[in-house]
Amino acid sequence: MPDSIVIVSGASTGIGRHTVLLLARGGSTVVAASRKGELLAGLEREARGLAGRVVPRSADLADPAQAEALVDGTLHEFGRIDVLVCNAGIYERRRAQETTIADVERHMALNFYGALRLILRALPHMLERRSGHIVVVSSVDGKKGLPMDAAYVASKFAVNGFMDVLRQELRGTGVWATTVCPARVDTQMIASLRVPMISAKIPPQRVARAVVRSLRTRRA
Repeated sequence: MPDSIVIVSGASTGIGRHTVLLLARGGSTVVAASRKGELLAGLEREARGLAGRVVPRSADLADPAQAEALVDGTLHEFGRIDVLVCNAGIYERRRAQETTIADVERHMALNFYGALRLILRALPHMLERRSGHIVVVSSVDGKKGLPMDAAYVASKFAVNGFMDVLRQELRGTGVWATTVCPARVDTQMIASLRVPMISAKIPPQRVARAVVRSLRTRRA
């Protein structure tokens, strides 16, 4: 993706971090957003010498003002957004009957509304240019619920449903929409989770490659 302007949320670790580095190697300018500013500084240093560059931005995307400011600031600085990768998320486990409204609201605030605010802020700009690609890193939990994941599953079903509609409505506009649904990924988010060997955790690099591949092929 040479010379592209890309926003990646949840960029400091795991899938987001590897996606940022892959895009920067390909020549993109990547606005890397995360709540973990100190990790973003390290990511920026690691990207030095690559064909593209990493621009760190500290942002809590559960906060509507910070989410909108991330998009507005990127447009102000670079004049366009070619790609938006919504990857930020949280994951907490609890039995459904023990899940509180606050648990669900916390997951929805980042996993669903955090992505939705970025999308709706960037989409008018992309539609006006008739060019752009929106990617949401979701989960197979957004297709089939698993025990102990009720709040997380609810947020992922919501984002999958929105993206399914968006993909259909964007047909012919020049703007593309992709939902990436990995299984368990070997990241800090689920470091303590034990899984059976038959469904072993996959490396985050593999998911990052799928994200970048979807941008090149424009796969849904």
